[in-house]
Amino acid sequence: MSKISAQHILVDQKFEAEDLLKKLESGEDFGQLAKDYSSCGSASDGGNLGEFGKGMMVKSFEDAAFALEVGQVSNIVQTQFGHHLIKRTN
Repeated sequence: MSKISAQHILVDQKFEAEDLLKKLESGEDFGQLAKDYSSCGSASDGGNLGEFGKGMMVKSFEDAAFALEVGQVSNIVQTQFGHHLIKRTN
């Protein structure tokens, strides 16, 4: 089974994710933004989720993460947990 690694930023409101996406597009550091804004427990580690395979994450999150190229950041992905920005790291 293929596995990937990713970081993510989780926020409650779509407008927060939109603001963070603009910051990322202007060159701000993904890990630092995760530390500063993410509501996930992974925030203190720069949003690092480590390695995961198919079937380990919520489907919409997983689909978005596996569609990314290494280093690429997703558009906003909505799940029952909130709004995510995902960066594939390998």
